[in-house]
Amino acid sequence: MKKQPTLLFHFLLLGALLLSGCGQGTPAPTQEPTQPPTEAPTEAPTRAPVTPVSREVFDFSRTGFGFFPTPPEPTVDSSVENIKNMSEHADVLLFQEQVPWQDFQNGVDSESTRINGVGDLVDYVEFYGMRSIMVVDPLNGLNRRQFQGIPEEWGAVDFSTPEVRSAFKDFSVRLARDFQPAYLGLASEINTYLDAYPEDAEHFLSLYKETYAAVKEVSPDTRVFVTFQWDDLNRLDGDGTPYDIKWDQIEAFEPELDIWAISSYPYVFLDDPSEIPDDYYSPLLERTDKPLAVAESGWTSQDVGEITGSLEGQVEFLRTVDEQIGERLVFWINLLYADLNWEEYRIIFAEQGTVEDMNTLANFVHLGLTDSAGNAKPALQLWDNLRAGE
Repeated sequence: MKKQPTLLFHFLLLGALLLSGCGQGTPAPTQEPTQPPTEAPTEAPTRAPVTPVSREVFDFSRTGFGFFPTPPEPTVDSSVENIKNMSEHADVLLFQEQVPWQDFQNGVDSESTRINGVGDLVDYVEFYGMRSIMVVDPLNGLNRRQFQGIPEEWGAVDFSTPEVRSAFKDFSVRLARDFQPAYLGLASEINTYLDAYPEDAEHFLSLYKETYAAVKEVSPDTRVFVTFQWDDLNRLDGDGTPYDIKWDQIEAFEPELDIWAISSYPYVFLDDPSEIPDDYYSPLLERTDKPLAVAESGWTSQDVGEITGSLEGQVEFLRTVDEQIGERLVFWINLLYADLNWEEYRIIFAEQGTVEDMNTLANFVHLGLTDSAGNAKPALQLWDNLRAGE
């Protein structure tokens, strides 16, 4: 019998405000990254989720389809309803976990309300028959050239800073030990950081490999990875000849890379999915025999500023990914299930004073497979068909 857990306010903070990856392909914010929200309480009023359709928790025996947990409105009620709605169209949810730097200065067994929150999230997701994929993220999700939430007294840091290394490693090991996740990422779109700071690449690689080994000691079956921003690897940002793939940035992590996971938002660079080359994703099939994953992705269903989008384009994008690499995917994450109610989110960003982050996130508001009111877009039917193996 599935456990019916308490829903923590932590869920709202994680799902609504800590989006990852979607800052790539747009101008990076120039301000310092925002501090993480105040830790959520470990208890909240108990909510009784609507009983889902009875099914066993997803076991990764086929491709896991899923989303980030971001609700259409930044409220607890919206979060609850969003999880229930997603469970009818998803097998997995992907959570980005910011490192609680100060909590993990005293070793793996440090006290941290973040760990309590993660446990409740895992329980809640499994109550609805889904599995959690975790990605530890030391960087600002809306500008991966900056660290997120570093204590002010630490000053300027990089991946050689002893406090950064110990907190990152111990937090990752704690997640692996306590939750035994099927998949655990140890950075998101890391190539974009390494592009900006190549002198720090050796430091991150050594930290990754140390952490990989430590995770395997406490959870041998967990598949460990980092994610790579595929459009950046293809130089669509103007860094060299387009489609001259920077394979060295992936292969530097071998052999301690259990899957090759990418993110991709090509609509930032291309006007229509018809412009995506027939061999845009498929070179991955020949470059590695390891499983593949799409850890973030999407195509906007509406124009956003100078970026063009359409409902038809969203459908074609899903079809393109499936036709080129669908056969090898162990999981596939579309960034949003439902569009964001942007007016409501703008209030949150305004209150936090994070205007630059707000402007970046605005480019990703219409990646949902439903609108913010829950009305299905045409892409949702294709998504469901692909998930059913049709």
